Amino acid sequence: MNALIRQVRSTGPLMSRIIAAVFGGYALAALASVAVLALPIGKPQAVLTGMLASFAIYAGAVIWVFAARSAWRSWAGLIVAAAMLAPLAWSVG
Repeated sequence: MNALIRQVRSTGPLMSRIIAAVFGGYALAALASVAVLALPIGKPQAVLTGMLASFAIYAGAVIWVFAARSAWRSWAGLIVAAAMLAPLAWSVG
């Protein structure tokens, strides 16, 4: 039992970062691509801008997740960024 607990403790933060990078990065990129529609530009231009920016945002989120000092900080950074983008994305709908 102790070996199992030791293994979970050693791989838990890594698994948390992987989940944050894959799903949190995707959610952040999706929020940003929708939030761009709130900008005062034409809809076709906003869609293209959001689509192109989402690739950079996703890559930046993945880099942030693995560069943060701890798994908690990586999740906190994603949540803070998503909280800032959520009102803009909500206003588009």
